[in-house]
Amino acid sequence: MKYFKNDPKTAYEAKSEAQRIAFAPVVFQACRILRDSGILELVQQSGVTGMTLPEVAAQISLPRYGIKVLLESGLGIGLFCLNEDHYTLTKLGYFMLRDPMTRVNMDVMHEVCYRGLFDLDKAIQEGKPAGLKTLGHWKTFYEGLASLPPRARESWLAFDHYYSDMAFPAALPLVLADRPKRLLDVGGNTGEWAVACARLDPDVQITIADLSPQLALAQETVRKHDLQSRIDFFATDLLDETKPLPEGYDAIWMSQFLDCFSEREIVSILQRATRAMGPGTALYILELFWDRQPNETAAFCLQQTSLYFTCIANGNSQMYHSSDVLRCLAESGLRVTEDRDQVGLYHTLLKCRKA
Repeated sequence: MKYFKNDPKTAYEAKSEAQRIAFAPVVFQACRILRDSGILELVQQSGVTGMTLPEVAAQISLPRYGIKVLLESGLGIGLFCLNEDHYTLTKLGYFMLRDPMTRVNMDVMHEVCYRGLFDLDKAIQEGKPAGLKTLGHWKTFYEGLASLPPRARESWLAFDHYYSDMAFPAALPLVLADRPKRLLDVGGNTGEWAVACARLDPDVQITIADLSPQLALAQETVRKHDLQSRIDFFATDLLDETKPLPEGYDAIWMSQFLDCFSEREIVSILQRATRAMGPGTALYILELFWDRQPNETAAFCLQQTSLYFTCIANGNSQMYHSSDVLRCLAESGLRVTEDRDQVGLYHTLLKCRKA
């Protein structure tokens, strides 16, 4: 990892960045409203000519005052240029409007995290998701995922699927290369991976192991693709260390899963996976490690996502440095036989066997 070794900013740049951080909540919400209200879209359509405040106000159903303060805020943020009273969209404004990664990140921050992050200090002190109460009264976020308010659920699923969908096409042939007959998908979420496996390999039988509410989402996905004869389900709470994983599988799959648990919990889950593995079973782990990212921005996104886990999801997990998970694997009696970075650009795929 070549990032975070030096301080590249001048004193002026550092102080300027500090002010942007101080006003970050205002910046975030102004950008979101400029996007969702149609102002960014409208200004982009005006091209190099740009638009005046009266022209924007004539086409956007918000009070003129509100449009004025939003445009001026956007000017300071860097979304617009202003020449002879005409606003034009900058490159930053374009990506705020059009970039799908920015959209899914912003939406999940607003719908799932924003209100709850007010209690981040409490979450850090107590080791519990103190902000989760803004969404519902569950022990962890995942217990309530199926019953979240619609916009929160939709934004979280879009966020989760955006990153997994980039990696799945690259990971699928690697996992199916050994032609496993039976595959256990641990933490199967909405069932998208299981369906993709079943569609690519007509011979593989798949079991999804997850919480009962999550399995309801997966069952809906499986029914939609008419794959009930190929994919079955195993309800379990992996936080209960007394509950073993089922045996008899050629491959075990964990995708964007271990980051949902503390290191102690990861070791417990991996130890149970080790006990369920036969001599020829391979365990595949697909994860986003912040130290393995191709650029500093990707690492930054993962480091900040860790605080979603701290305050909203469970209070004790994070997006890990790869050495943390490699240490957990060794403690659990597993050895890594293959280690591939940038699977679908951002993910790492680890293939493991019993030591």
